Amino acid sequence: MKVSPRLALFEKKVFAWALYDWANSAFATTVMVVFFPLYFRQTMTAGLDGATSTFWLGMVNGISSFVLAVLAPWLGALADRGNAHLRFLIAFTVIGAIPTALLAFVGPGDWIAAAVLFAIASLGFWGGLTFYDSMLVQIAPRERMDLVSGFGFAMGYLGGALLLSLNVSMYARPALFGLADAQMAIRASFITVALWWLVFAIPLFRHGPRGATRPAIGALRAAREGFVELARTFRAVRRYRPIVLFLLSYWLYIDGVNTIMKMSVDYGLALGLPPGSLIMAILMIQFIGFPATLLFGWLGQRVSPLAGIFVAIGVYGAVTFYAVSMTTAGEFYVMAAAIGCVQGAIQAMSRSYYGRLIPVERAGEFYGFYNMMGKFAAVLGPLLMGTTALLTGNSRTAILSVGVLFLGGAVMLVVTMRAAGRAPSACQAGSVKAGQRAGSTR
Repeated sequence: MKVSPRLALFEKKVFAWALYDWANSAFATTVMVVFFPLYFRQTMTAGLDGATSTFWLGMVNGISSFVLAVLAPWLGALADRGNAHLRFLIAFTVIGAIPTALLAFVGPGDWIAAAVLFAIASLGFWGGLTFYDSMLVQIAPRERMDLVSGFGFAMGYLGGALLLSLNVSMYARPALFGLADAQMAIRASFITVALWWLVFAIPLFRHGPRGATRPAIGALRAAREGFVELARTFRAVRRYRPIVLFLLSYWLYIDGVNTIMKMSVDYGLALGLPPGSLIMAILMIQFIGFPATLLFGWLGQRVSPLAGIFVAIGVYGAVTFYAVSMTTAGEFYVMAAAIGCVQGAIQAMSRSYYGRLIPVERAGEFYGFYNMMGKFAAVLGPLLMGTTALLTGNSRTAILSVGVLFLGGAVMLVVTMRAAGRAPSACQAGSVKAGQRAGSTR
């Protein structure tokens, strides 16, 4: 009996996988996007000027992403040899959740301790996503990959929005929750995020794909084999030009997405917008993102994920130019609504389109390479924006610099389409042949 695609989303393994996005998105929304930038600027770096605070926040985000990108081959080899992706996901969840909770106990002005804890928590968040994303090919058949990928991101938006709503209520009316003031509410929100992350990750920990156990290897051997595997995968990727071109395109435009996600609240504060308005704008993004990402998942399955990616890049490019002249909270709400329509879509469609390009029999290797590129993509944007703000002393110029990443990504995506013959099925066939040729050299 054929299962409806909509019903298939609620299969135990699929729903548990999507629920992890619900769990860890609390860190992305409450901590990474809203309250840590707010707390960092207003409390931790209160004695520094705005441009310097933006610089250090960009440095923290960029350096943590760079460290993870460097470690990715080693982690991938260590996990692959023991088929331990799920165990590594559990470990990185703990690495992310505990420092998040500890942020609640950092004193005012101690911005170095706050930055270190935030960097470690970010490593846990992004590192966990490396192993989470690689499970997509085990969770979903290729014909439902767009829909399932979109479902995961949509669940993330909904889960992140619900907890952020609670945290915003705590921030707006701390006495109602037995808290002394708004600053104490921010501290308490860090603890709620850690608990939310751990509790809702349990279903995937219980029902996630485990695979056959392989012999374990030592750390040094894993490190050596990790970089050998990286070189081997890179040689295989080079044999199929559309994959190379898409990864270059993805590296550029997803860097812009990550930068706007991480730095938008800091940018709003630099413009003098009230914190309450910025928080409400982030909530708008989350609640709009839930149905919008589901819609783009359906679009990707019925038409092509490339259509969704191009629409999203166009919207993001327009947003960067719009933000330069933005002066009011109402204008920030307009920007937030536009971002909410496409933020989850561009992430979900990129993940599933790449799944169509790569050879099925080597999906683990190729997704490892994809995630490593994604982590390097989180380095350039925050550093570019932070450095531009420091050199010019103008946050408006800094946000405009991010538009270069979207323009470059769009151009490379057009080149990718031409190289692939504008047909995902042809891309898939070509990549399988390339994978078979590469596999014969092992």
